[in-house]
Amino acid sequence: MTTPTPPATPEPTAARSVPDLGRIGLWTAALDFMPVSRLRETVAELDELGYGALWWGETVGREAFTQAMLVLGAAPRIAAATGIANVWARDAMAANAAARTVHEAYPERFLTGLGISHSGLVEGLRPGGHRYEKPLAHMREYLDAMDSALYLAPGGDGPRPARVLAALGPKMLDLARERSEGAHTYLVTPEHTAEARAALGPDRLLAVEQAVVPTTDRETALRRGREHLRTYATLPNYRRNWLRLGLTEEDLADGGSERMVDRLVASGDESAIRAAVDAHFAAGADHVCVQVLGETFDAAPAADWRSLAAVLL
Repeated sequence: MTTPTPPATPEPTAARSVPDLGRIGLWTAALDFMPVSRLRETVAELDELGYGALWWGETVGREAFTQAMLVLGAAPRIAAATGIANVWARDAMAANAAARTVHEAYPERFLTGLGISHSGLVEGLRPGGHRYEKPLAHMREYLDAMDSALYLAPGGDGPRPARVLAALGPKMLDLARERSEGAHTYLVTPEHTAEARAALGPDRLLAVEQAVVPTTDRETALRRGREHLRTYATLPNYRRNWLRLGLTEEDLADGGSERMVDRLVASGDESAIRAAVDAHFAAGADHVCVQVLGETFDAAPAADWRSLAAVLL
């Protein structure tokens, strides 16, 4: 039996076009907590409402690329983007194969978002599995391994599917510009969006997450905002980024000061939410994925998704 000759490895910069995400998408953790039947119904409704893309993370729920197949199979138009697929969750060969498989099944509707995650999640949730060291170097090596991975299934001789990197600091933004089609930023301000655009240049995708609490009740907005920020405020990369943006250690204590919540979580009436989203576009975002903060992170805020569609789309 003759051993098949592997195809030439595409250049790292050679990629398919970025899928059309639209201007407004949704970021949600709720998909992980839905039975598949309900997930399909939810995605179909969000597609009909007109959202351009659905984003989700990868921590303790479904495997990110598998969930992308569920999302894309549930509706004819909406795009799917991993925000992010954790590079510690699978080796680079598996990630390359997964991205190419989803892309072949749903061309021009899937965007791979890759991220380095956090030491507490990598080592704490997967004890004995990984040592979280040199995240920038690890990401660079991971991309090298993805781009050189053997893949002999259909599509393996073509350019790799488009990808973005989760990036907050200057060095990871530089890597996103050099080795991907752009960056996915999370829990940032319009000032950071402007800095990210300058770092990425004009021709890279900048997809920004914006947390929102669509209520005029100040107490509810602050409570939900602090509940959301409390865990992130323990993670070093977010803390460093917020301190670079002018927040203080005092702001980061006890779930976040009122000033911190106001800078990172948009709240108020429909015009206030729209203004917060528009501020990212004015600062250079190509796409904003809105994350509605409900009473619990695992519950789908369906009513808010419907009302915001009329405001933002």
